[in-house]
This record gives sequence, C-alpha cells and structure tokens, in this order.
Amino acid sequence: MGSKNKLKRFKENETFSNVIQPKRDEIISGFELKGKWNAFFTKEQPIVLELGCGKGEYTVGLAKRDPNKNYIGIDIKGARFWRGAKSALEEKMENVAFLRTQIELIDLLFDKNEVDEIWITFPDPQIKYKRTKHRLTNPVFLKKYKQILKPNGIVHLKTDSEFMHGYTLGLLQGEGHEIVYSNHDVYKNAGSPAEVMEIQTFYENQYLDQGKPITYIQFRIN
Repeated sequence: MGSKNKLKRFKENETFSNVIQPKRDEIISGFELKGKWNAFFTKEQPIVLELGCGKGEYTVGLAKRDPNKNYIGIDIKGARFWRGAKSALEEKMENVAFLRTQIELIDLLFDKNEVDEIWITFPDPQIKYKRTKHRLTNPVFLKKYKQILKPNGIVHLKTDSEFMHGYTLGLLQGEGHEIVYSNHDVYKNAGSPAEVMEIQTFYENQYLDQGKPITYIQFRIN
C-alpha cells in the first residue's frame, strides 16, 4: 500500500464514528470507555473482541451473523481495518467498532468481566523463541484476557499455523486451562462452529489455495 493511500485512510478513519484511536497516555492515565463500552453502542449487548483484526473482515462477518452482540476489532494498523470500518458504516451496522491500539494494553482498555468472547484470527505465530513474548496466546496475554473476560468467557483461536496451534494446545494443557474444542483441519474434519467455517478472510482463502490446513481451538482460561 502506498504512503499516499495510507495517509488518506488515516484521515478517513478520523471521520468514522465507529473508529476509536486513543493515545497511549490516554489509555495509561485512565481510558474513558473502560467499563463503559456498551454506552458506545446503540444497544447494551455482549461484547466480543477480535484481536489483530487486520482488514476487519472477521469482525464484520461475525457482526453480520449475530446482531445481538457488539463486536470490536482491535489492531495497531488503522490503514488495514479502514476497509472493515468503512464497510460497516456503509451497511449501517450499529454493532461494530474498531479500536486502534496495541493489544498488550487490552487490560487497560476493558474492565473486569466486561468482555464475553475473544477471537484471535490468523495471528503472526512468532516462531522464533525470542519472539515468544509477542505470541497472542502466551501466558502473559492469557492473564490479561482472564482479567477482562466474564466468568466462563470463551477464547477462539483460528490459524493456518500448525506451530501456533500446537504451541497453544500444549500451553493450555500445561497450565490446566479448559479446552472446549479443538480441530487441526476444520474443512476436512466436521464439528467446528458455523462461524469458523462460513467466514473466510482474504488471507485465509490464500492459505486454502496453498493447501494449508486451517486449525481452530476454543478454550476457557482457568
């Protein structure tokens, strides 16, 4: 994407009513929407997050499937989720928002028990050992998710990375978390939830064209 395109999208994001872009010091000093996210939406409904939402395709896809939940796509790259935010506005979807921030600040952005579900879709697996701290299912991130999730809140991991799938399963088992469901190839093995099968992102279609299996884990953090 050219720099001119990026700048144009950044400018447009500033005009979108469904995009929130807090500064880091605002978040650290006390984010105004923490504990009050349902006031941002037109209806008070369960809140679902997508972490590392990219272009926002999955956030928008989930929100279309279930208008009885409020969905927030989170990513630091606003020029990417511009497309999802724009589509949601064009389609007058009132249960979609996008938040531009770093995921490691998530426990400062949402209050205890404020979130019902978390989706992590096709994250960078950060395969090198020195990158372990950046994996979105590492123990530090799981503790942050636990803080904001309601009791029995669900986390979904959908990925093309066999490494990420295996790492996460091993960690969950080792730490005694509850694995609700696991599938190492969702399109070959039946049983995955419909929203796992029926929503496909641009990159997921590329992975499928390459013959990569798509994996899925649903779990609770104990």
